[in-house]
Order: sequence, then C-alpha cells, then structure tokens
Amino acid sequence: MASEKGIKLLDFWVSPFGQRARIALAEKGVEYEHKEENLLAEKSELLLKSNPVHKKIPVLIHDGKPVCESLIIVQYIDEVWPDKAPLLPSDPYQRAQARFWADFVDKKVFECGGRLWKLKGEEQEAAKKEMIEILQILEAQLGDKKYFGGDTFGFVDVAFVPLTSWFYSCETCANFSVEAVAPKIVLWVQRCMERESVAKTLSDPKKVYEYVRFLKKRFRIE
Repeated sequence: MASEKGIKLLDFWVSPFGQRARIALAEKGVEYEHKEENLLAEKSELLLKSNPVHKKIPVLIHDGKPVCESLIIVQYIDEVWPDKAPLLPSDPYQRAQARFWADFVDKKVFECGGRLWKLKGEEQEAAKKEMIEILQILEAQLGDKKYFGGDTFGFVDVAFVPLTSWFYSCETCANFSVEAVAPKIVLWVQRCMERESVAKTLSDPKKVYEYVRFLKKRFRIE
C-alpha cells in the first residue's frame, strides 16, 4: 500500500459504515491509522471533536481535517486518490445513478434489517416483506452484471457489500432466506468476497449475530 501521512479512521469493528471507508481505502492502496471507538461506552474526545454534529463513526481524518458520513467519506477518498481504482464513473449520468443506488442502500437496507431483529410478530413480518422487496429491487438493478456498475467494482458495491454480513442475523431472526428471494445478490456477494479489500474487511456473519444477540439482551429486546 502507498504510504500516506496524517490519515486516521475512527471506526467500530462491526460497523458496515466504517467498513465502507476501509474497503475504499484498501481499493486505493492507502495506508492509514485505524482507531477503534468503544461505542458502548464513553465516546472519545477525538470523535466528539471530529464529528460534533452527529457524534458518530466513521470519521476520516486527513491532515487534521475530519470528513464525516460514510458515503461522503468514500466519495472523498475517490476524489483525493483518483489515479487508482476509480469508484465512481466518469460519466455524469452514470455517476448520478451510482449515487442514487448508494443512497437507496443507505436509507433502506440497514434500517429495515434492524427492524427484523428488533421486532416480533406482525411488525416483524411487515419488515420482512419490506426487506424482501428491497432485495428484489436491488437484484433487478444488478441484473446479470458482475457488479452494480458493470464489470468494475465501484461505489454501489462499496456501499452495499458491508451490509451483507448482517444477512445471517436478519435471516435467523426473521426466518427467511436471502438466497431464496434474491439469488443473484448472493452470487454478487461471493464475487465481492473474492476481492482482498472486501474479504479482509467484512465481519464474520456469525460474529455479527453474536453482537446482535448481545444488543437484544442489553436493551431487553428478547
């Protein structure tokens, strides 16, 4: 990886949003200092100073200047290191489409997935129906392409693939199969996992499920 000075990533191990930044940095070959935050305890002064508005990870600090919000961070990384592995298309329309679908993933997948393990009964069934619809919309957008942008791993893939490590928790809690409802998405995940940037970054789905069980117990959701 190329050596870079003054780059820190404030992150939390299981966060799919932090993993977006990690994948983008890996794709660009950028070295950085990874600072793990304990989000279940007191947040660090550096995090509160770097993201005083939302007080959340991830935060990319580059030469002392913080960049917040995961999709904005990925775009920043793409612009600052443009010479290797472009993540956004050069064509303005295709770039707009990539941003649209990344925004769709951002607003739909994680929120709905969270409801699958937080809710029960009819509310959970409604969330499951919504999640299946979301996955099928994304599968239709993927189509027969290798990646969401075509033959090249890009912005939408970076936005979406970290969330797939939560699929096992969603399936286990809500009793359904992602492969049964969106088989092309599962094959796409397998292709993404062949990339070192993804394979070394994504959390083990079983460990994610252990974390979900911990949260359910902590917040008395069971």
